[in-house]
Amino acid sequence: MENDRANDKKGSFGAKVLSNKATRKRYWRLNLELDAAGSRLFLHVKPGQFAEFDLAGVSLPPASAIPAELCDAACRQIILRRPFSFSDVKLISDSPPAVSVEVLYRIAGPATLRMTTLKPGDRLDIIGPLGNGFSVPSGKSGAILIAGGMGSPPLQHLAEYLRANHPKTDVVVFAGAKSLDDFPFTVQAGDDGTAVPVEFARLGDRAWVATDDGSAGFHGLVTELAAQWLDENAPDPNETIIYGCGPEVMLAAVAGLAAAHGIDCQVSMERMMGCGIGLCQSCAVETAADAAGETVYKLCCKDGPVFESKDVSFRL
Repeated sequence: MENDRANDKKGSFGAKVLSNKATRKRYWRLNLELDAAGSRLFLHVKPGQFAEFDLAGVSLPPASAIPAELCDAACRQIILRRPFSFSDVKLISDSPPAVSVEVLYRIAGPATLRMTTLKPGDRLDIIGPLGNGFSVPSGKSGAILIAGGMGSPPLQHLAEYLRANHPKTDVVVFAGAKSLDDFPFTVQAGDDGTAVPVEFARLGDRAWVATDDGSAGFHGLVTELAAQWLDENAPDPNETIIYGCGPEVMLAAVAGLAAAHGIDCQVSMERMMGCGIGLCQSCAVETAADAAGETVYKLCCKDGPVFESKDVSFRL
């Protein structure tokens, strides 16, 4: 197996905003250029790792731009940093090394609401890269990526990583959301009339969309679409790996699919991560019991956020 979990180098550094644009209602893409220290740290970042952003000094948007349901929460003071994974990481200059990162975010609270006011030239303080990302075991010629809602960013980064570092790997992507309006990326009609996620399809990967309400692509859960594909194609379990990121109930279904087909599976878990380095102990993930039958808890920020699916006791 590649030494994908050996990157313990992290630090605090600055980043300059290159662009910050709304992609659809509530969804934004933020592009940052890391300073020299950050660029050196991110030269070997792995998909699934994350960073903590200091957003305490970021301004609120005008009152007219604040969603009604966030009016009361909008004025809350931002004390803790916020964790974000990356949808893309690029080397934009070799000498000296300069790295840009793309963050896909959804307006969900006072911190992400403030992020919408970031403009080119603004600066952020960041700690990262943090956590353990996805690993690519040797002998795997096929990768199945299953994303649910905002679970797409680290899997988009993983798809880019696989294309660059494992070009012979056959990548298949299933992306799901409640409805077309809930997709954080671009969806368009495929040649066969199906809906495809552009950010994955442009890499040459086979990719399909599922929506709970049938407003785009397959009508049903993304795990139902993936299960249908697995039944029809029967990939060799010894040569295949499944990667999942999304709501925990979806990840439990992904883990079940993997177990039913005897396929290795890694899932990116989500928890409230106040510090990102294991100090606050707020992001416990229940894992398989130890030899004595005692429940074992691991920290999402430090031991994860990526875990082997068979090791996780999912909260349903």
